[in-house]
Amino acid sequence: GSVHPTMQVMDEMIMVFAELGFAVAEGPDIEDDFHNFTALNFPPGHPARDIHDTFFFAPDDKGERKVLRTHTSPVQVRTLMSQKPPIRIVAPGRTYRKDSDQTHTPMFHQLEGLVIDRDIHMGHLKGTLETFVARFFETDVVKARFRPHHFPFTEPSAEMDIGCDRSGGELKIGQGDDWLEILGCGMVHPNVLRHCGI
Repeated sequence: GSVHPTMQVMDEMIMVFAELGFAVAEGPDIEDDFHNFTALNFPPGHPARDIHDTFFFAPDDKGERKVLRTHTSPVQVRTLMSQKPPIRIVAPGRTYRKDSDQTHTPMFHQLEGLVIDRDIHMGHLKGTLETFVARFFETDVVKARFRPHHFPFTEPSAEMDIGCDRSGGELKIGQGDDWLEILGCGMVHPNVLRHCGI
């Protein structure tokens, strides 16, 4: 899943995931087509490849256009191709998109997790994320919902919302009847595993 944290918040999130047994994995900010799109089940012509959504470099002497990575998911690909399962990582880092409005900036930080092992299912994903939320927000009560969504690199895919209270000008996690969308998630798509030789 991904969120848009500050560096201090990012460090705190990494610490919580480290307590849950995740190692940190990193990759380059400038990526090639295979790592940023193809291996992640974005076929040619997919809207995410549109030049209006991403920052592409001019073609090199081979005609390939590098791109400022649009997510930290290329780190998943690099990890899947360099390590054998079981794998349990978080991939923090800068990402770049041409978004620029009240809730988006062209450069933002993202953190995503990856677990590859036998017999892993959505229940594990849900339990891990609920445990993360409880520890990160220091609450015993985690009200969460998972709404169906679509990401090319996961199947099934979901958006995770957590229960909160927005009254009184404060945001209180673990109480109230409001919802806050915090991340996208899902099980790694079989095509991604195939592209990475797993």
